[in-house]
Amino acid sequence: MSIVHAYEQKKILITVKTYPTPARKGIEVSCTAGITEDGQWIRLFPIPFRFLEGKRQFKKYQWIEVAVTKAADYRPESYQPDIDSIRILGEPLPTSNSWQKRKTIVLPLLASSLCDLAGTRKETGTTLGIFKPKQIQEFIIEKEELLHWTKAELAKLSQASFLDTKPLKSLEKIPYKFIYSFVCNNPACRGHRLSVWDWEAGAAYRNCEAQYGRYWERYFRNRFETDMILKCDTHFYVGTLAAHPDRWIIVGLFYPPK
Repeated sequence: MSIVHAYEQKKILITVKTYPTPARKGIEVSCTAGITEDGQWIRLFPIPFRFLEGKRQFKKYQWIEVAVTKAADYRPESYQPDIDSIRILGEPLPTSNSWQKRKTIVLPLLASSLCDLAGTRKETGTTLGIFKPKQIQEFIIEKEELLHWTKAELAKLSQASFLDTKPLKSLEKIPYKFIYSFVCNNPACRGHRLSVWDWEAGAAYRNCEAQYGRYWERYFRNRFETDMILKCDTHFYVGTLAAHPDRWIIVGLFYPPK
């Protein structure tokens, strides 16, 4: 017999939105995460972000209020939102003063390394975190094995929306994987390679490809390689996949100026 959890109101600062993917149930979803007003990680899933009404389409670093219930997901941070209850609370926190207002909320949750986060997951089940890599060694771009959606995925994406709104454009598959190779601050670290699922990366690829055509990579690397490695104080938001509890991915970047 399944346990039914009651809904509760939470105030959340949105810090993470991943690039949308075809949903197992529904049409498409984006994994969204943030920090509650009492300083706890929370994952909101599923959120069909592009199908939300405009007044509910929140931005990163914007406070929202939403009714949530514990999701049927072993990950302790995962909650299912009541989409109709989403309420945006003011403008996104500014980037002035080297992102100080954002740092005040985010950095108290800073982990010392990915290696330590992985150890904590085994002890407490924690599956969300943020850390600063000791050294970003390389930004890697690899072609996806499948450059287009499968027939099953296209069938999902072509369904009529159960919400009132519908995106102006169909969901474009990003035909590349973006990966950071880095070493973290744990003395025993042997290095990591993590995929980047951040919505910003997907959107930046689409913009660069549309604007610069076959020269897109040069301009894309300016942002995610040159800027993130040399100019920014880059941290990685990370999370695990529900189907692969020991596999971490980069779900977002926190990049105030150095």
